[in-house]
Amino acid sequence: MQVEAVVESVVGSAEPRAGRISPGWAVPDGGGGSGRGARLLTVLRERLPGPRVLAWSLSGIFFVLYATVAVLRHRQGLNGGFDIGIFEQAVQAYAHGRAPVVELKGPGFNLLGDHFHPILVLLAPFYRVFPSPYTLLVAQAGLLALACFPLTRWAHRAVGPVAALVVGCGVGASWGIVSAAAKDFHEIAFAVPMLAFGAVALGQRRWWAAVLWTAPLLLVKEDLGLTLAAVGAYIVWQAVRNKASGAPLGLGIAVVVLGVVGSAVEILVLLPAMNPSGAFAYWAQMPGEEGSGGGILSLALGLVWPPMKWLLVFMLAAPVAFVGVRSPLLLLCVPTLGWRFVAGNEHYWTPGFHYSAILMPVLFAGFVDVLARRKDLVPGVWRRRALGFAAAFAVVSAAVYPLHDLVLPSAWRTPAHVAVARQVLDRIPDGDTVASSNRLAPFLTSRTTVSLVCYGTGPDPKALPTGLPAHPPRWVVFDRTDPTVKVPCPVERSQHMLKLYREHGYVQVVEEDGVVLLRRP
Repeated sequence: MQVEAVVESVVGSAEPRAGRISPGWAVPDGGGGSGRGARLLTVLRERLPGPRVLAWSLSGIFFVLYATVAVLRHRQGLNGGFDIGIFEQAVQAYAHGRAPVVELKGPGFNLLGDHFHPILVLLAPFYRVFPSPYTLLVAQAGLLALACFPLTRWAHRAVGPVAALVVGCGVGASWGIVSAAAKDFHEIAFAVPMLAFGAVALGQRRWWAAVLWTAPLLLVKEDLGLTLAAVGAYIVWQAVRNKASGAPLGLGIAVVVLGVVGSAVEILVLLPAMNPSGAFAYWAQMPGEEGSGGGILSLALGLVWPPMKWLLVFMLAAPVAFVGVRSPLLLLCVPTLGWRFVAGNEHYWTPGFHYSAILMPVLFAGFVDVLARRKDLVPGVWRRRALGFAAAFAVVSAAVYPLHDLVLPSAWRTPAHVAVARQVLDRIPDGDTVASSNRLAPFLTSRTTVSLVCYGTGPDPKALPTGLPAHPPRWVVFDRTDPTVKVPCPVERSQHMLKLYREHGYVQVVEEDGVVLLRRP
């Protein structure tokens, strides 16, 4: 019985039978209404399956959708050495019992000196059996789709089956998660289901379960310790504000300390110890550092300017019909939004990258929390309208963001240029060393040692290289049509290195459709 109690605390109480709502969480789907819309809602309430079946069904559907889109886009050459190639080299090293040294980041670069994500080692056994970038893409699809499960189940039990369908589809089609699933691979895929289960546990006042689900965030990325601290702060707030919640004050304080200290140790000690420069690599993007301005005024202005940040706020609030942001669970979003808004990298503000994926499960947990607990905020017919708006936004997101690839005939065809590039790359033997363009690197990482074509040596790291790498590769492949002309390899730097390779005797093997292949004599 004690074992059952522990399991019950972590994963939630036993599910009600299909088609019924647990009495402890039963809240009507929204009052009133007549005509065709009301009849449709009645049919949905009667026909939709129970919490567990619906939750697993939606998770499975979105897993297939994510994996399909990711594979199609990879086959089209839309991923790069930055970032899927980097993570594949790290997981490949783990799979063979080595430190995660990643040549795509630089000669002998230990990736644990860039970001702190030892949780990637969990992918090593799968990669050892299936050594391919598709292993990472499919694993990422599964992790992201898993976020649908706890949120759908909670919405079903707390609000009703129709709300569960809207919430589950809203999470699955959310632009933040879809953007992450469709492009490259990133370590934050592990954090998305952790935060989904953790936020639901907080909403259901299962405090220890929330901590157990979110504590591993410390192993996903160095800034997520602050999100863990926010979990502790939420527990402290509940303990002080609402004695009836049963929130343990001591637990909350301990989690705050653990999160803050954990992030501090990772950023100030562990990452500098493994970084070639001996420092945290991203200080320069913070206020007060070179190139980002300084002072309190700059910090304050950075929170509201440029206007792209307001678009991001709108895009975060819209999927939950703007009412989800009224939940105190949104406290968990504050650390991530805080560092993103004050940082000097404009990619952090744009609603098109993977950075918002970890916010989506928290937003939808807040949505369910408001619908279930705060009837005064969305009374009667407004609850139905909120669900309708969220459903409509999910449909629009699915049409605008990469899920639409599934209905585009062009997405199912390999572009002619990519087919030619693959034929050129087939000339490179397995196990050899290659300096490659960014977009070609992912086609080589599973079978060769790849670095970037723009890497060389010289007295000034910021100037054009004056010599070849210390350990020159046997092959050099350069795509003149590679669209990543700024990061990670500025086009002039790549062209300069291609010239240096030729001057040092590298022989051109072939050039087809802008893809140049050189070989060391």
